[in-house]
Amino acid sequence: MTSALFYDRLQFAVTAIFHYLFPQLTMGLALLIVYLKSRAYWANDAHYNTAAHFWITIFALSFAFGVVTGIPLEFQFGMNWAKFSAFAGGVIGQTLAMEGVFAFFLESTFLGILLYGKKFSPLLHWLATVMLLLGSWLSGFFIIATNAWMQHPVDYVVHHDGTVHVKSLWGLLTNPWLGWQFAHVMTAAVATGSFVMAAVGAYYLLSKIHVDSAKTFLRTGIVAGAAASLLLLFPTGHHVALQVFEHQPIKGAAFEGHFYTEAGADLVLLGQPNMDTLTIDNPLVAPQMLSFIIHKHFGAEIKGLTDFPRDQWPDTMPLLYYTYHIMVGLGTIFMAIMLTAVTLLWRGRLFRTKWMLWMIMLVAPFPYIATTAGWMTAELGRQPWLVYGLFRTAEGNSPLVGSGNVLFSLLGFLGLYLLLGLLFLFLFCERVSHGPVVDGARSLNSSVE
Repeated sequence: MTSALFYDRLQFAVTAIFHYLFPQLTMGLALLIVYLKSRAYWANDAHYNTAAHFWITIFALSFAFGVVTGIPLEFQFGMNWAKFSAFAGGVIGQTLAMEGVFAFFLESTFLGILLYGKKFSPLLHWLATVMLLLGSWLSGFFIIATNAWMQHPVDYVVHHDGTVHVKSLWGLLTNPWLGWQFAHVMTAAVATGSFVMAAVGAYYLLSKIHVDSAKTFLRTGIVAGAAASLLLLFPTGHHVALQVFEHQPIKGAAFEGHFYTEAGADLVLLGQPNMDTLTIDNPLVAPQMLSFIIHKHFGAEIKGLTDFPRDQWPDTMPLLYYTYHIMVGLGTIFMAIMLTAVTLLWRGRLFRTKWMLWMIMLVAPFPYIATTAGWMTAELGRQPWLVYGLFRTAEGNSPLVGSGNVLFSLLGFLGLYLLLGLLFLFLFCERVSHGPVVDGARSLNSSVE
């Protein structure tokens, strides 16, 4: 790997990771806002309307920062990845343009109605939340369609100049890889939104302010969070793993640190990959479970990394192994926490169980870590390919942009994103401190003695 290519990859990774902190919250909150607005509209309940408006303002804050941080990603296709853009622009340009035209404008238009259209009818406000959900999830769909094609290219034609173009737009949008990947990513976004909503509710309840709203936020957040945590494991996570082992067996073997082909392969729960000896140090395994999960048979054969050419292995194999296990480990912890919280809620004890409220509040940042690890797993595992099996990463960067130029802009991004991150946290905490409001005034249940 040349130094310029290294910095190109690092810069795109940094900007993509930081950007995705914001869309995952908006996509997750969009579904929860529809629920709150539906309760408000169908039951004519002002309390739920106030709760929905509070989270719409949080949505707007995260949406604004997502727009600002997403723009540099578009420019990097031309600045850092010119050869890749020339090769695949005829395909990825389709879905990226559709994301902007059909999804972004839909999302921003109806967000404006919800924020500033006080004179519109309650029915129109409810419909606006539904369209906001549609816009935000369509945005995710088109972006994931782009990524799915890079993971599993379908319905393309190679022109005489070596570039690829769409053969069937419908085929591109019905990529077999896309369905389960989209479901998994959206479920993860719902988990993020649910954890954040529940955390705010727990904070209010521990602080003994906005108590009615706090209980609504907690109930909504933990029920949605429990459902999302279960769905992340099965069926979405399971079927994504099946796709990987079917179409990208090298990535699948790297996930598990599975170096040698064997029947009855163990599932590695803990351990450290040793790239010198091609073994897992200090392993804790579930015997034969990898074979069972992938093939529903304990004695099934799973191919190991050594059955494939070394130059096709992911070049950051240990990091890939760890990000995968962090994602799965955190997902398991989320499921345990949320199921415990749902049990306490069902028994009528959640709102006075302080240790659980503290846990719900403090765990809120960890879905961001899990989703970051998940995207790193997907992208690191695709290496050394930009388009799997068609176009290598080493062939895709801009030949006239030197490593010093990329490093200079990377340092600039790091400084700017540090300031943006601090600003977002300040504005988020400021909004939470004001709490739910009704027509500019604090809610009637703002405090208890």
